[in-house]
Amino acid sequence: MSAPGSLDEHALKELIAEELGAVRDRSLGLTTRVLDEGELTAQVSPLMSPLVWDLAHVGNYEELWLLRAAAGIEPMRPEIDNLYDAFEHPRAERPSLPLLPPKEARDYISTVRSKVLDSLGSVRFDQGNALTSGGFVYGMVVQHEHQHDETMLATHQLRKGAPALLDPPVATLGTNAPRNAGEVLIEAGPFEMGTSDDPWAYDNERPAHLVDLPAYYIDVEPVTNREYLAFMEAGGYDEPRYWTSKGWQWRNEGGKRSPAFWTRDGGTWVRRRFGRIEPVPLDEPVQHVCWYEADAYARWAGKRLPTEAEWEKAARWDPYAGRSRRYPWGDVYEEGRANLGQRMLKPAEAGAYESGASAYGVRRLIGDVWEWTSSDFHGYPGFRSFPYKEYSEVFFGPEYKVLRGGSWATHPLAVRGTFRNWDYPIRRQIFAGFRCARTAAPEEGGA
Repeated sequence: MSAPGSLDEHALKELIAEELGAVRDRSLGLTTRVLDEGELTAQVSPLMSPLVWDLAHVGNYEELWLLRAAAGIEPMRPEIDNLYDAFEHPRAERPSLPLLPPKEARDYISTVRSKVLDSLGSVRFDQGNALTSGGFVYGMVVQHEHQHDETMLATHQLRKGAPALLDPPVATLGTNAPRNAGEVLIEAGPFEMGTSDDPWAYDNERPAHLVDLPAYYIDVEPVTNREYLAFMEAGGYDEPRYWTSKGWQWRNEGGKRSPAFWTRDGGTWVRRRFGRIEPVPLDEPVQHVCWYEADAYARWAGKRLPTEAEWEKAARWDPYAGRSRRYPWGDVYEEGRANLGQRMLKPAEAGAYESGASAYGVRRLIGDVWEWTSSDFHGYPGFRSFPYKEYSEVFFGPEYKVLRGGSWATHPLAVRGTFRNWDYPIRRQIFAGFRCARTAAPEEGGA
């Protein structure tokens, strides 16, 4: 996959048209092609929207930004803007709204898409226009729809009943490296965090800036189900010393004793995955754990969660070249280096995708599971909100924790080494896991 910044305008428009088609095919494959009208309009959890809301929302967002803002075309359905404004109506309220029924929603988003493709040729990617320069607004819309597709997958995971999604054929996992990989030392020193020149990066990824870190250790692999089960069996959920005060309150109020979707079947732990009940695979990264659980495990293990900056340095910084990469392995996305894009409906086992390791030898920093960090979500020095405050700025503060790296459900276009995700520390329906870090002794890893 070519990086958007490396293409001329003609080639970039071809890429945009191709990716618009691919993401819509994915969206329909999660909605109208696999579920009937009743399931599309039902709400499986107050945490999630009805799938038909997500479907029409991505079309309305596309109309707002690609037809009205980029191409200057008059609104098609201004009367539905309020219905599909994510900030006007919390998810729990959306089933009560007069939403477009599935067929009408599909017709609407199809008409929007036709007009977008018709207008794409006449829109100029003017470097003086931040919205269209480098095709930014088109990249924003493609990424937005892929992000909703991942949200739809979380809705599928929460729904009851027979499986609607089939496991795809197992993708190539790459070389199987040793599973018990331990940790690596990241030496002290500065690195460049964030980006100033990636044309499709969001405002919260900008600007690039130097961050100087002391030496630290970070796990080569994410924490596995086997390792997390050891924490459970050691009584980790029953020891308040491993939990923050808010985490202990969360654990007591909810009675949690395991990751979401895990249950006991006799003497065996099983999980529900998209309607299937299966033994918990011990060598996969643990997922569906909240920040409080990740933090408690790290304390039990005598470690801690990495800061966001520590995660990014381990992922992007090449100490030999003295620069940051777009991905752990380099500047261009290559298939077979990460478990992304719904190639599988689960994480890969430990030891997979060795070719996707960073310059430090840290593996699977991109794909498999979102990784909780210890950091609160905030803007970088010099942050400027663009193109609207509601994407990032309104979420800045201690209420949200940063996640990094994407999951198996994240599309390659919607994640990179600088990409920042965030959520409440109680969230478990997302495809999130973690890895641990620890501070190096003063005599280790000097700059």
